[in-house]
Amino acid sequence: MSKEITSRTGGDYSKWYNDIVSKAGLAENSPVRGCMVIKPHGFAIWEKMRDQLDKMFKDTGHVNAYFPLFIPKSFLSKEAAHVEGFAKECAVVTHYRLKKDPNGSGVIVDPDAKLEEELIVRPTSETIIWDTYRGWIKSYRDLPLLINQWANVVRWEMRTRPFLRTAEFLWQEGHTAHSTSQEAIAEAEQMLEVYADFAEKFMAMPVIRGRKTANERFAGAVDTYCIESLMQDGKALQAGTSHFLGQNFAKAFDVKFLTKENKEEYVWATSWGVSTRLIGALIMTHSDDDGLVLPPKLAPIQVVIVPIPKPTPEIAEAAEKIMKALKAKGISVKYDKDDQKRPGFKFAEYEMIGVPVRIGIGARDLAAGKVEVARRDTKEKMSVALEDIDDYIKKLLKDIQSNLFERAKKYREEHTTKVDDFDTFKQVLDGKGGFILAHWDGTTETEEKIKELTKATIRCIPLDSKLEKGTCVLTGKPSTQRVLFARAY
Repeated sequence: MSKEITSRTGGDYSKWYNDIVSKAGLAENSPVRGCMVIKPHGFAIWEKMRDQLDKMFKDTGHVNAYFPLFIPKSFLSKEAAHVEGFAKECAVVTHYRLKKDPNGSGVIVDPDAKLEEELIVRPTSETIIWDTYRGWIKSYRDLPLLINQWANVVRWEMRTRPFLRTAEFLWQEGHTAHSTSQEAIAEAEQMLEVYADFAEKFMAMPVIRGRKTANERFAGAVDTYCIESLMQDGKALQAGTSHFLGQNFAKAFDVKFLTKENKEEYVWATSWGVSTRLIGALIMTHSDDDGLVLPPKLAPIQVVIVPIPKPTPEIAEAAEKIMKALKAKGISVKYDKDDQKRPGFKFAEYEMIGVPVRIGIGARDLAAGKVEVARRDTKEKMSVALEDIDDYIKKLLKDIQSNLFERAKKYREEHTTKVDDFDTFKQVLDGKGGFILAHWDGTTETEEKIKELTKATIRCIPLDSKLEKGTCVLTGKPSTQRVLFARAY
């Protein structure tokens, strides 16, 4: 297969990214502008992510449900900030039938099939879910209500890129209801930690846990928490969000409950979600000019066995023993017995799709009781005794997972800069890029002005940020702590 990929460091990072998506067989453009076809390898990675996150959600007491794709247009107008935040991205269904074009051979929308009320293709599900919750919640005994949904959503984006920003994407969205604000805030914080745990322990992607500014909050939220990651081109990527919604949606949809004291009160809410954008984050955190690099915990195939130069009964027998031993340790493994491709071609192919470990077996290896093991992250090759192969591979996969995290963490540390004046702020942004920790005077006006001048946004106010007296990097006005700036996807 062709290994020609645009250099990651050669200046066209966007083309490098698109090359990885295409050549690693993750996705392709669809006939619908702005949408993508997720190919089997890309979807297998999403399934690994989905299954692990689903387990983590259930371990914290959540259950899955499903709500309609279509939302009555009137629902969006019930929460003012929410409709304002999503109005420009909504796809609207106005008719329910087509008919043959009397003036041609095609079809047209039947003007007699206009809907009584137009429907929105869900950009997010708060409105329809909270309308449903009104019938589910009557008493404190019905709370907390901890629901998650795996679904697709549509946000009509004009500028799209596979996984990172598409008109339709896959995601999960949690929607919970609580009897007190303290319980709802604790839920939002807990789910942020679930996301951060997943990002760091499974994606091997270090993240900054933080709170969004008022200007960057989710539409309709009282508070938005986020995890922010740094990609290899020095730009930030928001990898997950968790929102404390207060009583905004409960009031908009009249969702009340009777307290233990027999008083009627509005419930308190959260919502939280991550999407197939995580695959984009995975690509840009770890991959290189030879293709995709996957952390072992999310790799659909963790180990591939390649016969050298071609399959023989003796090699097949040895491969079978290795596979049996590896599978017994919970390791996913494939034996490539295709005799139409040369080993070199196969090596490049498995490098491209990001298989963490490759085992090469030839007649000489068998005679010596050894195999060649290559790791995808460092390209290092080792000769390993057959009798020790299962324990060796198990440890090696752990080492690769750890190395990818530490490598990404080191990059982030080297590209996080404290800045105290605006000239240096711009120099860092235009130079090495990355995260900038700088003082801000707390006003939306200054936040917007910095964005206008530099295209950098406040990614978050880090949760571990210490109070520190200073002056705003732009206005010179007093500031109490540094916030995290970056250019972002």
